[in-house]
Amino acid sequence: MTESTTHIPSARPRRQRIADTLAMLVREVDCWVATSDPDTGAPQLVPLSFVWDGRTVLLSTGASSPTGRALVATGGLRLAFGATRDVVMVDGAVEVIDAADLSTEEGDRFALRTGFDPRSLRTRYLYFRVRPTRIQAWREENELAERDLMRDGAWLDD
Repeated sequence: MTESTTHIPSARPRRQRIADTLAMLVREVDCWVATSDPDTGAPQLVPLSFVWDGRTVLLSTGASSPTGRALVATGGLRLAFGATRDVVMVDGAVEVIDAADLSTEEGDRFALRTGFDPRSLRTRYLYFRVRPTRIQAWREENELAERDLMRDGAWLDD
């Protein structure tokens, strides 16, 4: 039996990782949303569709769902995009938006992009605008040391 070798690409410079991250946010439609129960602290993880507008992520989920309740109560979350060998992690502050308060243009953009229109449901859904406060991205171990791309809501320089 022979041992196979895996080619590990060179670490990307921060500028390239930022460009790759922004491209992923434009390209992807779904992400993992991590929250914690405000009463018990129990972790919660669900997949949700999203729209990236160039500065913020817009999500929607049921107002009475565990994730919806956690987002209303805590105002924070962690999002994960991509695969384990091309991951983007976003920590963010959450603004809660009632469906009636979302602009028609933004609601239409969300519905068109995700194929899901919460405004048409009988169950009450809320929208959540996430302003990234920290963004990390890496593909392999050689990018872990420089994985921070954004801190305190500001992109880092090279």
